[in-house]
Amino acid sequence: MTIESLLLMFHSDMVSVERLSENSAATYEECAKIFLNWLSREEVKLAAVNPQVLLSYLIWRRTELKCDELTIAKDISGLRALGSYLVRQKIWEENHAMMLDRPKASRALPKVLSVEQVDKLLDSIDVSEPLGVRDRALFELIYSCGLRISEAATLQVSNLHLKERLLIVRGKGDKERMVPFGESAKEKLEHYLEEVRPVLVGNKIVDEVFVNYKGEPMSRKGIWKNFKALEVKAGVYAKVHTLRHSFATHLLAGGMDLRSVQELLGHSDLATTTIYTHVDDKQLREGHREYFPGHQRTDYEEKV
Repeated sequence: MTIESLLLMFHSDMVSVERLSENSAATYEECAKIFLNWLSREEVKLAAVNPQVLLSYLIWRRTELKCDELTIAKDISGLRALGSYLVRQKIWEENHAMMLDRPKASRALPKVLSVEQVDKLLDSIDVSEPLGVRDRALFELIYSCGLRISEAATLQVSNLHLKERLLIVRGKGDKERMVPFGESAKEKLEHYLEEVRPVLVGNKIVDEVFVNYKGEPMSRKGIWKNFKALEVKAGVYAKVHTLRHSFATHLLAGGMDLRSVQELLGHSDLATTTIYTHVDDKQLREGHREYFPGHQRTDYEEKV
């Protein structure tokens, strides 16, 4: 059996049997391809592979090719997927790759904007134009609520409660969470919803809050493109997701407790939230209104 034919069958198995996404299948196939080619160069038969051979391969990847910990962790995941397939094909008696421990890759600290940089970014939006009014409300809300770009794009009018200044957000894993927002975001949203959105939507029935110039729901790509143009204009270079990072960091720097920030962000694991604690190590206290600096410091009138 050639390497090419084995990889083809492995890919098909991952998609049809293991139900992996095409992206995951392609990633694991590439990992398997590098490994199988290495075996061929080392003149090691696939059936003769044992944990020691796998370790030798990973050492080669780490020392000769200078692969980082994230790449090695991905390699091991790919080898485990390949090993599972080889066991089902009775080429291996057991999945030797399961004996490998994935390295704990160090996570890079997220880029965070200062309050002044957020001000500069949002203030550069031309609100004399209808789409500028929309974008100001959109990016104000993303920052004020720490939304993911997909959450902003899919936010529905029925889940926006202006009077209470609350959103019901549908996040990862289709899990819902309730997120408060401040007076500044409320004002921008009211302006957009009362004066701009009805004109854009016309007679159409659209569930999503944010729509494009055709009156159709904004896509993630559309939001991203608008933000790219905005950062060039403002001279503040970041990503849409940086607003979410900034939201979390400003809350913690202001004193909100870690568990509350976890809830606001919709993190299932507290460890994911702790990456933001590098900004300020002073004692954490409670309260979004009292401690969230906000870009204009016009947040809650009532405690959350």
